[in-house]
Amino acid sequence: MIETLRNILIALTKRLDDETPSSALAYGLSLAERSQARVTVQAISVRLVVPNAWISRFVGMVVAAENQRLRSLAQAAAERARSDAAAAGILCTTETEHLPYDRLLASFSRQARLHDVVVIDAEPRMLTSDRGLIETLLFESGRPLIVVPPGCESFTARRVLIAWDGSAQAARAMHDALPFLRQAEHVEIVSVVGEKDLSHSVPGAEAAPCLAHHGVAVTVTDLPAADGDVAGALRRHATEAQADMIVMGAFVHSLLREMVLGGVTQDMLRSCPVPLLMAH
Repeated sequence: MIETLRNILIALTKRLDDETPSSALAYGLSLAERSQARVTVQAISVRLVVPNAWISRFVGMVVAAENQRLRSLAQAAAERARSDAAAAGILCTTETEHLPYDRLLASFSRQARLHDVVVIDAEPRMLTSDRGLIETLLFESGRPLIVVPPGCESFTARRVLIAWDGSAQAARAMHDALPFLRQAEHVEIVSVVGEKDLSHSVPGAEAAPCLAHHGVAVTVTDLPAADGDVAGALRRHATEAQADMIVMGAFVHSLLREMVLGGVTQDMLRSCPVPLLMAH
């Protein structure tokens, strides 16, 4: 049992009219069952808002009808989640958020702060066109985020990789992952070398004793970055090592005083073979 997890937030962010099951829901409920945690499921839909000066009465009616459709889909998704949780014997609260985009981000971030971890689907199309929700959760919630790729519907963390570059973000992610690392059978600290100067960072070999003090047995591996492709090196190694989870810090760049995800972080979010636990 994962003893320190008590409250899990699951975000249903897939297109609500998509009949493909949410991997985040199945994975999050499986995690809750393993940890005997309670769950909050939020079915999220964006309320369309068009300035009155720009719309005719007909357009207003169309927008209102679409908002009603989205609200109904969110309610149906929440009801399905409630039914799945009840079938698994999991204490579950469901909520539907139907707000304008900026208010939706703020509301969900506040809710995330009241939970131990957030579970969300990996949606490459959403991440390509709009990473607002992911960025808000990482930078403003103060909570770790598990991004679940399609098809990963059962929680397991027997073999865990820690993507390590000695940064504060990597250290934060490693600490937030301790509930999973303590119960893992194999934990590997992986540093991708040759892509950037790591001489002033904490080596993986020095991070290993920190985990050992928590009862975590660790191996340390250095990987070459072929053509500077850090994300590709991590993905290949995760597949070869049959990893169940990758732990990594969320890296950012400052652009016009706005925080945006770094390149490796974006690449891993777009394509990762296993659930990705991230923290900032």
